[in-house]
Amino acid sequence: MSTAFEVGVASQQAGSRPCIGTMVGEPAGIGPEVTVRAWASGRVHEVSVPLLVGSAASVERALDLTKVSARLRVMRSLEPLSDDPAVIDILDTGALDDRALPFAKDTLESGIATAKWLAELDALARDGVFAGTVMGPISTGSLKLAGKLDMVISPTPGESYLLLLTGPLRVAHLTDHMSIRAVCDLITPELIDTALQQIDAALRSWGVANPRIVVAGLNPHAIGDEEDRAIGPGVARARARGINVDGPSAPDTVFRQCIEGRYDLVLAMFHDQGHIAVKTWGFSGNCVIMMGPPYLHMSVAHGTAYDIVGTGKADPSMMLSAMRTCGVLTAGKGFSEVDR
Repeated sequence: MSTAFEVGVASQQAGSRPCIGTMVGEPAGIGPEVTVRAWASGRVHEVSVPLLVGSAASVERALDLTKVSARLRVMRSLEPLSDDPAVIDILDTGALDDRALPFAKDTLESGIATAKWLAELDALARDGVFAGTVMGPISTGSLKLAGKLDMVISPTPGESYLLLLTGPLRVAHLTDHMSIRAVCDLITPELIDTALQQIDAALRSWGVANPRIVVAGLNPHAIGDEEDRAIGPGVARARARGINVDGPSAPDTVFRQCIEGRYDLVLAMFHDQGHIAVKTWGFSGNCVIMMGPPYLHMSVAHGTAYDIVGTGKADPSMMLSAMRTCGVLTAGKGFSEVDR
């Protein structure tokens, strides 16, 4: 990191706006389009000092497609940031040949480049350049071609979690892509207790002073063996530590209780239990936190949308939400500021 960059970021963070790095995503998909539209709204700069990481050529193409009026400023190494919605700063270290930009097609070259951009994003966050990061929509197809799928953070019960946000509904997932039969065998009081400790600590670091958490049951009406032997005892252990947590609560009503403001977050037991609620309540504009790295790491809840890339139809609301939320939470301002 150059001295000039240190000075530039320090002055920009003096007003409590953290520096946030956003990887624009798969160049063949809608990532560049939604990123430039989110940037140009001016709302990202209200809460952060942003810098893009990725293919400058794909962003230049996205500016032409979307008719966004902004100037692209390409950096090959870190420099002081413009901090101007009319100037898009991007760090492009040359991972992808500017001529390798097909639409709606997975490629080996893009997979290799995406892996490098993710590594750069992570390294800059760990070095303290970025207070938080956002990953644009990536292509697992391209990453598989490159043998780099392991670059994507995969939630691991007891270590890392997926947390979806859509307005007042915030849902963390105890498990992710796992069969329900496997979930039944996995749940223990220790796992529930550990998850609640980690989630409570994260919420407090984001500015939620006294997090109110509720745990969804696994079975209808939260009545079953899993609740009796594992979920209930795990909740009791966390409560004994001073964590403000209720449950297990009936999964058919618990998400509505969060929407109505009774809780700050629901801990769901498995993927679809939480995802269905989030995507039904408010699909457009939701975003994702991937808990696990030692910094706030976010993404969007949609993919590359190869079917509409280049048409101008891509909705930037999820990218805007992710970029704004990352800025607000890394500054420790809590969810009330996110929703403004």
